[in-house]
Amino acid sequence: KRKTIKGFSFSKRDQAFREFELEFKYEETVDQARSIEEVSADMESDKPMDRLICGDVGFGKTEVALRAAFKASMDGKQVAILVPTTLLALQHYITTLERLSSYPINIDILSRFKTLKETSEIIAKLKDGSLDIVIGTHKLLGNKISFRDLGLVIIDEEHKFGVKHKEKLRSIKEGVDVLSLSATPIPRSLQLSLADIRDISVIQSPPEGRLPVEVFVKNYDKKIIREAVLKEINRGGSVFFINNRIESIFQVAEELKSLIPEASVAVTHGRMREQLLENTIRKFIDGEINLLITTAIVESGLDIQRANTIIVNDAHMFGLADLYQLKGRVGRGSIKAFAYFMIPSLKTLTPDALKRLTTISELNDLGSGFKLALSDLEIRGAGNLFGEQQSGTISNVGLELYLELLQDAINSFKDGKIEEDYEPEIKSSQNAYIPESYVYDSSERLFYYKKISSIKTLAEIKELRNELRDRYGKMPKELKTLFSLTEIKVRIKKLKVLKLEIKERYSTLLFRKDSDHYQKFKPSGKLTVYYNPKEKFKVLEQKISEIGTNIYH
Repeated sequence: KRKTIKGFSFSKRDQAFREFELEFKYEETVDQARSIEEVSADMESDKPMDRLICGDVGFGKTEVALRAAFKASMDGKQVAILVPTTLLALQHYITTLERLSSYPINIDILSRFKTLKETSEIIAKLKDGSLDIVIGTHKLLGNKISFRDLGLVIIDEEHKFGVKHKEKLRSIKEGVDVLSLSATPIPRSLQLSLADIRDISVIQSPPEGRLPVEVFVKNYDKKIIREAVLKEINRGGSVFFINNRIESIFQVAEELKSLIPEASVAVTHGRMREQLLENTIRKFIDGEINLLITTAIVESGLDIQRANTIIVNDAHMFGLADLYQLKGRVGRGSIKAFAYFMIPSLKTLTPDALKRLTTISELNDLGSGFKLALSDLEIRGAGNLFGEQQSGTISNVGLELYLELLQDAINSFKDGKIEEDYEPEIKSSQNAYIPESYVYDSSERLFYYKKISSIKTLAEIKELRNELRDRYGKMPKELKTLFSLTEIKVRIKKLKVLKLEIKERYSTLLFRKDSDHYQKFKPSGKLTVYYNPKEKFKVLEQKISEIGTNIYH
């Protein structure tokens, strides 16, 4: 539906936008600049934007979003920035204030850090339009929230929101531009992008001076933990220790205090009082605390450049995207960073947990988030792309066919008709195959049969012919015949031929009813012989004659 309705066309980039761009204190990477260009072009068109920015942690997705937010605000539209955690909301709020402080744009934050009175005031400002940009957690999806003129929704780390939240979001975003940001899009988001239902921009070029994080998967060992923490503290840095169970977090903290008395230790988790949580994080940022024992609430977006070692307890209990996000909390500056994923024992791991940890340890390149999301898609499957079910019966249909059906549905919604695809039937007694003596390996032969069967154009035939000649030398007669039949199939498909029968003395064509060349039976019951001497038929006649027949009707 979003593909067919009209949205708001934002104005072209002006002098104010250029000045805002120049205030960015870093040099944009090539991919970042391209993503900004794509987002701006989307916003300036009359189609509602639905773009996923897939960029590694710390690769500059936030700046792309801020350019979009600035553009929308300067055109008088409201912007909602939806984030999964209160900590991330706070960080986005600080960043947005810093970037937009010199412009007449009103910004506020809606999270549990706000009192009841402050929350009511923010809701009223959103309704009357006096608040331009609101940053908030899932509170923004509450029934009491209404916007005067919402123009842009930015969703950070959308895989953190439940399906019900997304259902609610879908109801408010019809006709509104949507920008989603993720280092590791969940399989269904990635699949929607690969299926061309959403647009995607990938930021893979790292900022200058960025080093890859070194990953270790280890059995839980106090000696390794002590060495890793002391190594970081001695070079003036700080350490995250992730323990994702609140009931055991204080016990773990006591153990670590006695194991590493040299460290200044603090604990944070999601059920703490707002003020205490905020103060502890600020002390960690300032370096007053150098070992923070915390749950996974810190995994999304926190940018603390002095923290360059992270230790994750019970790493096998986390999903692939979570592991990647946690790894992304360190190595955000130009200092070498380390991530330790601790497990009880390799023997106790499920096959999927082992796959996840193997994947995370192998993806050491900068900008691996997109590759990781593709791995996640392979491990878990895409599930039901739109509903609440997390896994449908897609395996019974096959992913490619499902996406084809989905694309057909979109096309029919756009223009009310579906261009039906079909394969002409060709009957021939000629030997047409890839001889074993030419391509010895059976899997290679299968690969080339698949390539030949999926050919759609004459250019593809030429390309594949050249590829086979380069790899295996001069083609045998049987393979030449196979290519000739494939070329004939491409040509007769354009003419809407349903069936071609190639015989020794003549060949017959049966046209589809929607073809210009279709002829009905005469009342006498005899079929009209139809011959058209046009050039395209001449070529077809020539091609058919090449494989042993002279005339066709």
